[in-house]
Amino acid sequence: MTADLPVAAGFERVAIPNADVFYLPRLELRRSDAELLRRLVAEVPWRAETVMMWGRPIRQPRLTAWFGDPGSDYTYSGLQLAPIPWTALLRDIKTRVEEATGWSFNSVLVNYYRDHRDSIGYHSDDEPELGERPRIASLSLGAARTFVMKPKTPAADPVRLRLGSGSLLLMAGETQKHWRHGVPKENQACGPRINLTFRTIVR
Repeated sequence: MTADLPVAAGFERVAIPNADVFYLPRLELRRSDAELLRRLVAEVPWRAETVMMWGRPIRQPRLTAWFGDPGSDYTYSGLQLAPIPWTALLRDIKTRVEEATGWSFNSVLVNYYRDHRDSIGYHSDDEPELGERPRIASLSLGAARTFVMKPKTPAADPVRLRLGSGSLLLMAGETQKHWRHGVPKENQACGPRINLTFRTIVR
């Protein structure tokens, strides 16, 4: 067993070349998905951030918030984020994710997709503060959305995963080096979704 493998039973390895990606259809949480979604929507201090893309400022088509341990600052697309202290609810969710993966995390980017029009463009989580082989655990709550992975070279076809509520997707190893990922807009109307991407800032 390598260090990148999750420890809990039930994870499926996604067949993707040059990547370590695992999917758990259902993570057992201490509260219902509906309660978690409702509380996070109400309690998180959401922000509509502006990032630099293609040399110009772009308003992100979703709301976000960055939480973490003291000192877990994070920079991406020209945006500099200082962590908001963990809430009891987020710390509880983090504990469940850590128990299932066997990995430890010191930060989380929380994304709020309000409806089918919200999205995130294709990118890699390869910022220097995430280290050479980032481990990222992505928990979805609410409406199912399609998660698309695209290779950085034409050596493989795109991979599409439908992430349902309560599912946990893991990316590790060389994944960020060889692949980009995103959540495109949906053609059909759908309800809100919150995605929590747990990370470790390397100091």
